[in-house]
Amino acid sequence: MNVVCLGPYGTFSHEMAMKVYEGDILLLPTIGDVFATAIDQGCPGIVPVENSDAGAVGPVMDCLREYPVFITGEGYLNIRHHLAAKNPAGPISVIYAHPQAHDQCRRVLETLGAEIIHTSSNSASARMAAQSVDAAAVTTSAAALSEGLTIVQEDIQNVHTNITRFIRIERSPGPAVTSGKCSFIIDPREDRPGLLYEILGIFYSLSLNLTRIESRPSKRDIGNYVFFIDVAVGEGLDCALSRLRSMAEVKHLGCYGLMEEK
Repeated sequence: MNVVCLGPYGTFSHEMAMKVYEGDILLLPTIGDVFATAIDQGCPGIVPVENSDAGAVGPVMDCLREYPVFITGEGYLNIRHHLAAKNPAGPISVIYAHPQAHDQCRRVLETLGAEIIHTSSNSASARMAAQSVDAAAVTTSAAALSEGLTIVQEDIQNVHTNITRFIRIERSPGPAVTSGKCSFIIDPREDRPGLLYEILGIFYSLSLNLTRIESRPSKRDIGNYVFFIDVAVGEGLDCALSRLRSMAEVKHLGCYGLMEEK
């Protein structure tokens, strides 16, 4: 295999992988499987990390913290969600949707009056909808075609400028880059006034541009968080990392640029 990503056939992760790899693509059922296989087999994995409308992809954020991986590249994909059904002329009583797809299409879905059932992927949504004449799926055009569904309504995403950012994960860091981003997970392991201000102040004092900050539960206690930070590559990063490590636990996920498309 050359690369692993979330499957089955027709997911946006699969589409992103096909844009940047010409070799074999192994499609796996869960995000955790992608991370585990990338570690065990020493191959790259492609996972979605954030969406312009729905925000961070929680399972990916958690796996970045849990698994010993590095980010070695990023890429962007325009996202188009469609409503598809086996019987497009009939009533729809249930709609299958991945949680992220549900969130990204909630404005249309809320008007349909159907039960929403969450699935593991857009392809799984199409497969489950194909089993019933009164079901529909929020899915991709490729997955709808693969499962023999008819698209009932195109582009049901909340906004038409819907973009997902993907990252490539590997068990070893990538080569040094002169432009792009560096990613960190910062765990202060304490809660006190001014803590986040001090952390962000390190980047400000070194004129480093933060491109993203995201908080996630530490899973130790309610109200206790870790911070995911992306910063533009620039002089002073080594100094910032040293100062951060003097006040918090830091996982350096690597510095990287855009993945080259084939």
